[in-house]
Amino acid sequence: MNTFKHTLFKYSFLIFLFITGTSESFSQIKKAPAYPLITHDPYFSIWSTTDELSSSPTKHWTGTDQSLIGLVSVDGKVYRFLGKQETFYESLVPTSEEAKYSTKYTESTPGEGWSQSGFDDSQWKTGTGSFGDNNDAGTSWTGRDLWMRRKFNLGDISSKKLYLKIMHDDNVEVYLNGQRIYDHKGWNHKFEYKDADTKIRKALKKGENVLAVHIANTAGGQWLDAGIAQEKELKTTAGITLARQKSVEVTATRTIYQFACGNTDLTLTFTSPLLMDNLSLMARPVSYISCKVKSTDGRPHNVKLYLGASTDIAVNSPGQEVSVTKYTNGGSSILKAGTVSQPVLKTKGDDVRIDWGYMYVAVPSSSKAVQYVSGSDLALVSFLSGQTSAPAVKSGRRLVLNTVIPFGQVSGTAKEQFVMLAYDDIYSVQYFGQNLRPWWNQDGKQTIEKQIALASSEYKSVLARCEAFDKKMYADALKAGGQKYADLCVLGYRQAISAHKLVKSPEGEILFLSKENFSNGSINTVDVTYPSAPLFLVYNPDLLKGMLNGIFYYSESGKWKKPFAAHDLGTYPLANGQTYGEDMPVEESGNMIILTAAIAKAEGNAEYAKKHWPTLSVWADYLLKEGFDPANQLCTDDFAGHLARNANLSVKAIVALGCYAKLAEQTGESTTAAKFRTAAEGMVPRWQELSADGDHYTLAFENKGTWSQKYNLVWDKLLGLNLFPKEVYRKEIKFYLNKQNTYGLPLDSRKTYTKSDWIIWTSVLAEDQKDFEALVAPVYKYAVETTSRVPISDWHETTDGKQVGFQARSVVGGYFIKMLEKK
Repeated sequence: MNTFKHTLFKYSFLIFLFITGTSESFSQIKKAPAYPLITHDPYFSIWSTTDELSSSPTKHWTGTDQSLIGLVSVDGKVYRFLGKQETFYESLVPTSEEAKYSTKYTESTPGEGWSQSGFDDSQWKTGTGSFGDNNDAGTSWTGRDLWMRRKFNLGDISSKKLYLKIMHDDNVEVYLNGQRIYDHKGWNHKFEYKDADTKIRKALKKGENVLAVHIANTAGGQWLDAGIAQEKELKTTAGITLARQKSVEVTATRTIYQFACGNTDLTLTFTSPLLMDNLSLMARPVSYISCKVKSTDGRPHNVKLYLGASTDIAVNSPGQEVSVTKYTNGGSSILKAGTVSQPVLKTKGDDVRIDWGYMYVAVPSSSKAVQYVSGSDLALVSFLSGQTSAPAVKSGRRLVLNTVIPFGQVSGTAKEQFVMLAYDDIYSVQYFGQNLRPWWNQDGKQTIEKQIALASSEYKSVLARCEAFDKKMYADALKAGGQKYADLCVLGYRQAISAHKLVKSPEGEILFLSKENFSNGSINTVDVTYPSAPLFLVYNPDLLKGMLNGIFYYSESGKWKKPFAAHDLGTYPLANGQTYGEDMPVEESGNMIILTAAIAKAEGNAEYAKKHWPTLSVWADYLLKEGFDPANQLCTDDFAGHLARNANLSVKAIVALGCYAKLAEQTGESTTAAKFRTAAEGMVPRWQELSADGDHYTLAFENKGTWSQKYNLVWDKLLGLNLFPKEVYRKEIKFYLNKQNTYGLPLDSRKTYTKSDWIIWTSVLAEDQKDFEALVAPVYKYAVETTSRVPISDWHETTDGKQVGFQARSVVGGYFIKMLEKK
């Protein structure tokens, strides 16, 4: 992979010199797995997945294109500095998102030759595509197998590249005129264009053709929709030169690019002001794209800049129709786009994007910018030709919101302008049947235009605050754990926050609800909250309360009746009750008690625990009975499967009981405190005996020859419980240091994959800073060398550094646990 100069933070060297008192230089992060551009919540989240900003289209964290394109004209010569034009397609045989179609189908095993063009399907049923088990399907399909035959006619066969366009759940075999053109075991949750040009072209003929599909449902949902598309020929963009990217810097709240565009330099800064000491600012769904230009040869140059934002930012699927409006309000020129259908809170799940609410591209009217709407294929051509129209309203698919900013004559003194990208989701989540507005509009009396106007008027002060915070956060992280640790914290900051949505509950409580990105799409999962917590304990414990409040309410309202904590509140964005198929009783109960104790430690009082004392007591009683020697069950590392007598899970129960005892003492429940403290202390020597295996402790009780990271021990240290002897920490750390692979310490002895958040937690058990850094260094190596170009995955392979699963999750907030220790 290509490497490039990457300075993480322009003052980090000076800070390092100040802290260490040495002039010796140190290496800086060379590459991020993906670069955050726009980061607000699970739906409003745009990233660059290549080292050069212009090497690929920008993407939503799920990997779906959400294109931002940037061009700059210097004395008439045009340079591209942001994004890359996507591949566009047009239908030959449309899917249901483009047009209704009729098809023959059967759910009974058909006769031989069923995929051939001459097969007699007159006895098959007639249906309307698509097929599925929900109300969105054209034809209901709830059985195991389905065979579909779809006839279509073609004149001349296209000379353009051909693709199979398909969305399926689960296993499919696809035939064209009897010839197999595609097969796949598994499913997808969105339309994909499969490059099958050679096979399609070989099978396709003039006149009548038959597209035949067999699909088999193996578990879960059901869906089939398929067609054929061709690559769309775009208008020529000849004459565009790539700007030379000179550097990129990533800080906590900003991503800063430097470009050379002929004899003019461009500084492009993406700022998402996620400052947790000001929830109104943090929740304001407005990001800045700052553009600063100056001459580098001492001569004046005529400069104008173009920014295009695809309306794909406001859809789940590119086939959805959008409407666009252009207007001015509050001193800003604004383009607004959203789906025509506006299915508010109807789309749920993991690999999905928002298709309700509206995106906004706004620019101060004082900039004299020109805004207009175009089709995706005409966006760049319009800027090249200077032909810009500005219709008041336009509708269509895959449109582009275009903004052209005239900088005029630019000399050695830099000129700066900014564009604001915003999103109003109208309603953010559904919470036990009630639709909740976003935090910034919780009373329903605010408007996004007012938020945009506020963002515009506060531009300079907000950017100054972000820069000051970035400096301090990096300096604090550097002091806590060194340069490699600090760089990891920078990578985790925006990702962790933007995997949540901030709202207020009907009871008036803060709710900070996570999405389990690319794990199962759950909302407010407790064992995602647990690893995410350190970041929020460092900067604003109220946000951690917002991660716990919904789970407490679920039990205290009587909606959750079990004597242990729930796993989740539903599937994002519908928080109507647990949808995960299995409970994690010890895991989640332990998590809730430990994090409540952490809040008490951070705030210096146990008032939050008092509020939920009866519920905490039920969970503590459960752990007292069931926690020490856990039955066969899942823990947060559920991908590793069920495990009985899990030694690390037992640690969690013991530590949670110690936390409950400490909370009882703080709330004046001295008898209860003594009872639970004594019980927790009594469990520790038994734990040591049952998990002892010479120079380490086992994965499961009395299972010699196994081992695991005991990351749950970290709270015994951080909360000052002093339940486990320090020798336990020392023995485990010494053992771990000899078990590391190139890209980190494996999670346990069963596999070579790991969880990077748990490694950082485990490393905090080290008494020696050198041991801490030795455990962190391979994680840093993974972060800068992985070939998995996604918002950093917390689940990766330690042998080759590749993502195993998960991406863009909030659990990287756990990287801040060393900073929490220092705090």
